[in-house]
Amino acid sequence: MTISETPIKGLLVFEPTVFKDERGYFFENFRLSWLEGRGVNTRFVQDNESKSDKNVLRGLHLQAPPFGQQKLLRVVKGAIYDVAVDLRKKSPTYGEYYGLELNEKNKAMLYIPEGFAHGFCCIEDDTIVQYKCSNYYNKASEIGIAWNDPEININWPVSNPLISEKDLILPSLDEFNSPF
Repeated sequence: MTISETPIKGLLVFEPTVFKDERGYFFENFRLSWLEGRGVNTRFVQDNESKSDKNVLRGLHLQAPPFGQQKLLRVVKGAIYDVAVDLRKKSPTYGEYYGLELNEKNKAMLYIPEGFAHGFCCIEDDTIVQYKCSNYYNKASEIGIAWNDPEININWPVSNPLISEKDLILPSLDEFNSPF
């Protein structure tokens, strides 16, 4: 397992060691000691899975305290452009994003701490995403920011994504009052 830090403190990229042979492959996709070795104290309590087609964009979402979530995300099938936006008020990278491609071939995973909005855009049909959460989903605590905020200026890989009505009305970064 290779663990890399990103330019935004707290975001980590995990690249597992994959053992392949004529039968297929094997890899560990989670081990608590990987996080603990990086000073991350968490206990995941919920696993989520979504399936989407190409050009579907989900996000940018997060949960407000006391239901804030850490996430560990990976792609089981297909490919996404995955994005985390730092919304921690005291962070020197507040309002900045980090994005990378996660896919079934590279098997890379992104660890996202509390205080980050998260979203992804599917770049292949029938994409399946799984992620672990450190807190249970709470509908009343769901918050987010606009996927196309010009101040954040995310370089999404599609020009006309398919977006839920809920995501179309999220506030801009300027309008967002971060609870983190």
